[in-house]
Amino acid sequence: MILKTKLFGKVYQFSSVMDVMAKANEVKSGDQLAGVAAESAEQRVAAKVVLAQLTLEDLFNNPAVPYEIDEVTRIIIDDVNLRIFNEIKHWTVEELREWLLDSRTTDYDIKHVGRGLTSEMVAAVAKLMSNLDLVYAAQKITVMKTANTTLGEKGRFSARLQPNHTTDNIDGIMASLMEGLSYGIGDAVIGLNPVDDSTESVKSILHKFEEFRSEWEIPTQTCVLAHVKTQMEAMRQGAPTGLVFQSIAGSEKGNTAFGFNANDIAEAKAMALQQGQVAGPNVMYFETGQGSELSSDAHHGVDQVTMEARCYGFAKRFDPFMVNTVVGFIGPEFLYDSQQVIRAGLEDHFMGKLSGISMGVDVCYTNHMKADQNDAENLLMLLGTAGVNFVMGIPNGDDVMLNYQTTGYHETATMREMLNRRPTREFEQWMEKMGFMADGKLTDLAGDASVFLKR
Repeated sequence: MILKTKLFGKVYQFSSVMDVMAKANEVKSGDQLAGVAAESAEQRVAAKVVLAQLTLEDLFNNPAVPYEIDEVTRIIIDDVNLRIFNEIKHWTVEELREWLLDSRTTDYDIKHVGRGLTSEMVAAVAKLMSNLDLVYAAQKITVMKTANTTLGEKGRFSARLQPNHTTDNIDGIMASLMEGLSYGIGDAVIGLNPVDDSTESVKSILHKFEEFRSEWEIPTQTCVLAHVKTQMEAMRQGAPTGLVFQSIAGSEKGNTAFGFNANDIAEAKAMALQQGQVAGPNVMYFETGQGSELSSDAHHGVDQVTMEARCYGFAKRFDPFMVNTVVGFIGPEFLYDSQQVIRAGLEDHFMGKLSGISMGVDVCYTNHMKADQNDAENLLMLLGTAGVNFVMGIPNGDDVMLNYQTTGYHETATMREMLNRRPTREFEQWMEKMGFMADGKLTDLAGDASVFLKR
């Protein structure tokens, strides 16, 4: 294993595999904050040259966090199909990249090989790819999962309806929900971020969501994005829980900071399958975001792309219905501007899909970042081409409760029309029955929330 190279008469020496990984990463303010980023463009190129020649076995033997001290590492390593890994372990990262981008490599091929990859390998190959490479490789991969409905089918483009409210006022929540549904938003999930995440509040909202969903026979799933343990308690008390949510990290220390471990997630999944409202078999909803491990001092000196990939390796153990990278939410300390946000969104989407995850992206930014709505729409169009499973739908793209900017109802409708995509199959049929859609196009009734007030 060679960790040095010579470029333009200068020798670049790296201290470890993770040092190579960090310095091969595209510019990220979070890596600079952590002190692991390349010090120059030349050093970054040198790191990419070294990384390209590392073998998959080198990466297998050098996980980001040691196996003995980290449950996320143990889950990633233990879940690798060793027969497949042994077939490809002598591939270099460069060879993996060329194979993924080969026009003869199919979805089936990628899914097969993907079972032999660790998260570090997934991150490594992403670092050698251009933005176009990330789009091209990701669009080859189809990942379908089923809760009440099926997400990820070819030709479909879905959205999470996020009717957040600053005080959890149920009338305000339902007004946003009804308008969103009339635009075709919510086929992925109706998911609320609660201000009050007490068990009683979560139960109340879940009951209201399920009452409304049942009354109008809406083929989707619901979720209140409280802490996983709060959702479990709500289930124990009889709440009609749909998907079970939790934010996750790429290290055991990060998950501990979030207040859970793998056993908690396994218990929540088992409870949802036994007592939850969705049919399954996929009942879990996870959220991630580059930089979350650094923000909780749980990154172990590893770059944020590698730690993000490890989130997907952890998530895969629990076969989630959906994983959402909230790509620009943490702020400029981790992704400074639109260029970094766009790159991160494409990296996360590709890495999630290569990991076998039903992947969505919250195309978002905070108001103190060097980004605006045009930048968000640029990323949205790239992700649509890449075959993203779902995005967010929030009134006017402005989340007044979480105080960040994302995609609204109209953006999803526009993307569907431009790319000839439709909501999930079951949801499209419901839209046509309600008169909101005909032949894959929104009707004049779209956006008229008063339809739901006429009974």
